[in-house]
Amino acid sequence: MNKPHTQKRLPALYVPTLYFAEGLPYIIVNVVSVIMYKDFGVSNQVIGLTSVFMWPWVIKMLWAPFIDIHASKRAWVLYTQLAIGVLLLGLGAALHLSAFMSVSVIIFMVIAFVSASHDIAIDGYYMLALDESKQALYIGVRSTFYRIAVIFGSGALVVLAGRWQTALQNTVTSWQMVFSLAGAIFVAAFLFHRFYLPYPAADGVARDRAQRESFLTVFKTYFQQKRIVPVIIFILVYRFGEAMLEKMGLVFLKDAVAAGGLGLSNETVGLVKGTVGVICLLAGGLVGGWFISRFGLKKCIFPMALMLNLPDVVYIYMSLYHPPLAVIYGLIALEQFGYGVGFTAFMVFLMYYARGRYKTSHYAISTGIMALGMMIPGMLSGFLQAALGYTHFFITVLFFTIPGMIMVFLLPLDLQRKE
Repeated sequence: MNKPHTQKRLPALYVPTLYFAEGLPYIIVNVVSVIMYKDFGVSNQVIGLTSVFMWPWVIKMLWAPFIDIHASKRAWVLYTQLAIGVLLLGLGAALHLSAFMSVSVIIFMVIAFVSASHDIAIDGYYMLALDESKQALYIGVRSTFYRIAVIFGSGALVVLAGRWQTALQNTVTSWQMVFSLAGAIFVAAFLFHRFYLPYPAADGVARDRAQRESFLTVFKTYFQQKRIVPVIIFILVYRFGEAMLEKMGLVFLKDAVAAGGLGLSNETVGLVKGTVGVICLLAGGLVGGWFISRFGLKKCIFPMALMLNLPDVVYIYMSLYHPPLAVIYGLIALEQFGYGVGFTAFMVFLMYYARGRYKTSHYAISTGIMALGMMIPGMLSGFLQAALGYTHFFITVLFFTIPGMIMVFLLPLDLQRKE
């Protein structure tokens, strides 16, 4: 019997499933966990500290050579998916334990490390399994299905948690069902990919000394780039305010009105933030991309930075006036649309700044620094909110957006991509 590399395998079938599987654990670890912990009565300070779950995505480039040196990308994809599935099933089973908090934190952190490795393997496999023309052809497909995973995780799973809570009147059981469903999806993904993914001829194991030595060269050349110090500061602080809102914005939507929140149910939060919000985020990304292609990054980046940060004022308004649900939908849609526009400018700058022989690795380093810039303010956000209350916390967030906008003027923006 022929191996799948001698049989026809359609990328249109396995590229969507791979990138859906890449996006889902990130959202479960960094967004769905926030909703679950709030349901379980965990304090905002501790929820903010769960931003440490970002750490594996910060440092994932450090063990990327290990994935190159040991086993094929296909094998890494398969067994990280199986591991994520088993871990999610185990997480669901552990929620009834008296020590659920410490056990769940450990499991979420392990899932984060496995998921970061899974990301490296999938991106490497994509470049090996498809030739350059097909890589370009399917780039939109992979992005779309990654974002569908975002909608499914932050929208559908949260809505299901809310509906099952209402039907069963049992918070623990409803979340066990959510994580069991997510785990089953990953076991199914493992089984599908085990039998369908082709075996690329080039998917071997890189062990030569020169390839290992080039890893150090990648970092050396990254830190020798033009205006690297202001660029690193920019990457760290550009999303500082948004990083604080990522955790506490969700908590604010769920927190009781008596505690200053909006008191929304899981079902409503899933629809407001995870569905309508994500759709507007995607729309903002499309609009931002069009403006950059039309007018250039240099002209667009500061106005788009304003689009990222100024809509954060909607949280101040909501904390003061507790508007009706229809208005909340509109305000979150506006804020997420602005975030999509501003985030697009940020990512385009990172892509333009990654140049030369090691541009792929340089881009990975920049995104690791970006993840660090999200993790640190996220960890501080719960303590700051508890000390200030929601309204003053959101006002403070606006002030934290200023350094990122100032750093825009110190960037090397005379970048042109000729590749």
